[in-house]
Amino acid sequence: MSAQPNAAAAGTIDIGGDLTVNRLGFGAMRITGSGIWGAPPDHDRAIATLRTVVELGVNFIDTADSYGPEVSENLIAEALYPYPDDLVIATKGGLVRPGPNRWDAAGRPEHLREACEGSLRRLRLDQIPLYQFHRPDPAVPLAESVGAIAELKAEGKIRHVGLSNVSETQLREAEKITPIVSIQNRYNVGDRRSQPVVDLCEQEQLVFLPWAPVMEGNQHAAVLAAAENHGVTPHQIILAWLLAVSPQMLPIPGTGSPEHAVENVAAVAVDLTAEELAAVSYGG
Repeated sequence: MSAQPNAAAAGTIDIGGDLTVNRLGFGAMRITGSGIWGAPPDHDRAIATLRTVVELGVNFIDTADSYGPEVSENLIAEALYPYPDDLVIATKGGLVRPGPNRWDAAGRPEHLREACEGSLRRLRLDQIPLYQFHRPDPAVPLAESVGAIAELKAEGKIRHVGLSNVSETQLREAEKITPIVSIQNRYNVGDRRSQPVVDLCEQEQLVFLPWAPVMEGNQHAAVLAAAENHGVTPHQIILAWLLAVSPQMLPIPGTGSPEHAVENVAAVAVDLTAEELAAVSYGG
């Protein structure tokens, strides 16, 4: 594989019909501290990671106000502003952080407005290209939460709306309120409970953003066999599998390491055979 991989080799995908990005993105959760809390242990390394992924052709970065909290968004602006013309930054609102590794739902309309406006300030944006509701709040009707985000879109603060951690039923309810262009659910080799949602995204040309994309797969026999065959890491096989398994898949692997970012992007050059793809998909 090339010593300098480029995410453009993964091809492109359209978000909402008017944003086109390379089909390997970057998840900016792990540029924060332990427990996704506070500042990263090495600030300069986090900045270097963000700059490296953009240099490698990644033009879709996914973050959230709750990563840190606020730390990830601030670092993105520090590292990359003024942004390249083709860079699409997606962020999320709807969770609050009482402490490390703790995530509480917060879907009240007033909170979502405050969260969105905070993200705009930290990211130094006039409009967020893709704003995602991070998780439905059992204490707040979904229609109220999505309605608040639809209002922000009508005000021009959001360009497109996405959902995270939702079922097909919840997607359908949200679509009655505002157009939805993307779904971000947990999905990887070992956890495919969201496969029906992936299938739906294919049918309706929605973007599917798998979170935790490389978890629970590194020790699967088919992954290990393919990694040995191609002379790459199991992580790279898993990313190649995600790219191959659905044209609507936009993987967003995250890291706080420039070196690991290069390794992730190099996965776009891995060409799985039909047999390997089937073995990873069905054999485990």
